[in-house]
Amino acid sequence: MKKCESLQYPWFPGTIAIIRQILETNIRSTIIMYGDISGYQSKRGGGGRRPQVIGTADFYRRLPSEMKESTKIGVIMSFICLFVMIVLFLCETYAFLHRSINSVIGIDVNADQLLQLNFNVTLFDVHCDFVSVDVWDTLGTNLQNVTTDINKWNLNEEGSVEKFHGRNNQQKEIAHQQHSPEELKKHKQMMEAGQLSAVDLTSENIEDFHSKHQLVFIDYYAPWCIWCQRLAPTWENFAQVVNWQHLDVGVGKVDCVAHDDLCKEERIMAFPTLRWYQDGKAIMPDYKGDRSVGNFLEYAKNKIDAFGDDEYENEEEEHHPGCLVAGHLLVNRVPSHISMEAKSVNHELNSMMTNLTHRINDFSFAQPGGPFMSQVLNILPFFNAIPEAERKSNPMKGKYYPTYHFHQAFHHHMKVISTHVPFLFSSSLVYQMLAESQLVMYEEMEMPEIKFIWDMSPMSVYLEEENRYWYDYVTSLFAIIGGTYTTLGLINKLILNIFKPKAY
Repeated sequence: MKKCESLQYPWFPGTIAIIRQILETNIRSTIIMYGDISGYQSKRGGGGRRPQVIGTADFYRRLPSEMKESTKIGVIMSFICLFVMIVLFLCETYAFLHRSINSVIGIDVNADQLLQLNFNVTLFDVHCDFVSVDVWDTLGTNLQNVTTDINKWNLNEEGSVEKFHGRNNQQKEIAHQQHSPEELKKHKQMMEAGQLSAVDLTSENIEDFHSKHQLVFIDYYAPWCIWCQRLAPTWENFAQVVNWQHLDVGVGKVDCVAHDDLCKEERIMAFPTLRWYQDGKAIMPDYKGDRSVGNFLEYAKNKIDAFGDDEYENEEEEHHPGCLVAGHLLVNRVPSHISMEAKSVNHELNSMMTNLTHRINDFSFAQPGGPFMSQVLNILPFFNAIPEAERKSNPMKGKYYPTYHFHQAFHHHMKVISTHVPFLFSSSLVYQMLAESQLVMYEEMEMPEIKFIWDMSPMSVYLEEENRYWYDYVTSLFAIIGGTYTTLGLINKLILNIFKPKAY
């Protein structure tokens, strides 16, 4: 009978198989939805039945093990999901720990009357004896050669610090020998007659002069220099005494106006310059004592007695004309400037030989009392706390400003902006700067000078931390975990649907 039905109705077995598959699918769906529905429980003493619906409150239902299937694509997606979660977790944690800074501009309400200026400048071709630091402001302050809290260091040939020169003390005035009108008249007559004992040296005869005298004492002067004019009769008297006492010293003089090439070759920066030579080599430092015949004789005799000793060795290197000037000043919070130039109370400086090539190692402002807070903007960036645009407390630090020709110098113009920075549990005041530098040309007889010119901005910058609460961080972590899991799960299903066709 069954065989006949099968022959008469060939579609019947297939229909039975489909119905069986639908029933199995419905049963599995019911298990997922209602939990354990293995049957109905009979009430004691009655025939009624009720379903166990307590499973409907379960948000975390578990699939039976026989309904789970592991695939290679699923394993790969699981590792990708784990990796993405870890990366996003680290990025979110980093962003939470490193808070950002917002800047707000407002009127400067700072009531301080003074600023502390910290500076450290290397002048490569000016001797420390001649470096002067002057201060000027619009309130009428005009300080020449400031000495308080300023130190100097001598440089070697490579521009590095050689030794401590000393504090920037006031220059000591040198005593000059006084001459009677008769002596001055006699000296003038001898000059007109060409009967002077001090030999006039030029580029043509100076080498021959050195070859004749192992020890030489030379006065480099300029006719217009007042100090040179006062020295001239004294120097001639000294030359005469040397001849009378038969001292083995050649005494000469060089007019640096008539023979400027020779003075440039000898790097004469000030008039008069009194320089001692041994075997044609300059013995540094130059003579700096009182200008009298007695002092010159004492100096010359000491050099003669020491002739041949090793005390002259390396003297030239130790006294290379270069100086590092560093210190701090208290200045008014008004438009001001400080200048660095070559200046002397006992010399006339040679403007044609003043080279103001320099490097700024530090130039910053701070509150009076110490330089610590002026460095806050340079320290906090290590913790990513201050934006790059707000770190300009020392914009000229380490910059080199060369002058390749004489009669030139750089002027540095700055706008100083007070900045309130969150530091620890309070707000600290530091000063930022906008700086521009310009090369300025001077007239031939003008003495060039380095100028640092600044003005206070009426506006102030307030830096504020952008706070982020802990629950915002936790919410972001949950979003990362859930979003990553869901997104990659959908991608996994899409891949399976594409590469694993359904079986019917």
